[in-house]
Amino acid sequence: MTISVIGLGFVGLTTALGFAHYGKKVFGIDVNKERTAMIQNGVIPFYEPYLKEVLGKTLNKTFFLTDDIEKAVGESDCIFYCVGTPYGEHGQADLRYLFAAIDSTLRAICDKKFRVLVVKSTVPPSTTSEKVVPYIKEKYAGLISQIGVANNPEFLREGHCWEDFIHADRIVLGCEDEASAQVLRELYSDFQSPVFVVSRNTAEFIKYLSNTLLATMISFSNEMSLAADQIGQIDISGAFRILHMDKRWNHSQMASYVYPGCGYGGSCMPKDTNAFYAQTKEKGFEPQILKNVIALNERMPYYIAQKIIRRAAKHEKIGILGLSFKPFTDDVRGTPAAKVIDELIKADYRNIYAYDPFAMKTFQECYAYNVTYQNSLEELYETADIIVITTAWPEFKKVSQLGQKPIVDCRYML
Repeated sequence: MTISVIGLGFVGLTTALGFAHYGKKVFGIDVNKERTAMIQNGVIPFYEPYLKEVLGKTLNKTFFLTDDIEKAVGESDCIFYCVGTPYGEHGQADLRYLFAAIDSTLRAICDKKFRVLVVKSTVPPSTTSEKVVPYIKEKYAGLISQIGVANNPEFLREGHCWEDFIHADRIVLGCEDEASAQVLRELYSDFQSPVFVVSRNTAEFIKYLSNTLLATMISFSNEMSLAADQIGQIDISGAFRILHMDKRWNHSQMASYVYPGCGYGGSCMPKDTNAFYAQTKEKGFEPQILKNVIALNERMPYYIAQKIIRRAAKHEKIGILGLSFKPFTDDVRGTPAAKVIDELIKADYRNIYAYDPFAMKTFQECYAYNVTYQNSLEELYETADIIVITTAWPEFKKVSQLGQKPIVDCRYML
């Protein structure tokens, strides 16, 4: 079986290399020529464990980069769309990149072969059926009888993408016709994971159900930590760790989400939570819990900054430990660290220093803050008057052993 993957970010490149690892012929396509040049040279354009090794084993063997979309589509049985669906004007998913990718695909079809178009980009429930399919029917009516349209949500954690793809805890296929379902079942036949064939709306909903629950747990935990701070004389980190001992948790890894921090960030959770909220409002129902989850998360950087301001004078040097939105990734999209730095600058704090083991380069490329970057944890500690932990990198646990300087542990990891 041959597939094409359009969009080679975290999701797309992992998907492409995963299928190539199992011997499928995979074409990788991306409009970003700098990114494809890096991949062609064996370089992963972001930090993600294991992908470099897999790329070295599959490049030009089962995984082929191309800008010849006619050749790729002509050979493919499935086309996966892994393009961005960023915030729209009112929080809804912006589908312009998805529609552009679909256009490039369908313009390239010049035979009668049956193909499945698979939306792997995260889109709100009903998007594939109510927007994508009508779009195809209107513009490409002559092709509709020879294509299937399906949805296949991803459940990848940045920093664990390869593990989560190869050892998926579930594979969800949103299909409305048996021909598409049969093709996708065969595609995933090498995976030792439960496969669920559901309606397209259900598949999209399962993805949002997952992300909005995680967002809710994070905001709940942060709100409880703010309440505990206000009450006083509460060991917040200890209280949460004892909470996790409840046998009803059954040693679940969900405990990492029911724990206070700086708020959720990254490219997916804020976007998906806002998009789902916007979608349900558009349909006539306003989910109040989700509304307040979003509001609290947007307010968290202010609360964190106020905690720092209570400890630091304006002339003191503030050392920020952690710039990525979470450990084990260099992704700084939506990172709470940037929002906290922004709040400090608004409060007229100017002596800000920062260190992150992986994300400093990407942070500097994304944000134009007047921050002095340090080369190590130890260098930052020596420079700063007060230390602020904004990302839970494991190496930051030793910061309290370096001396007696005040530490604002926004991740409750010490």
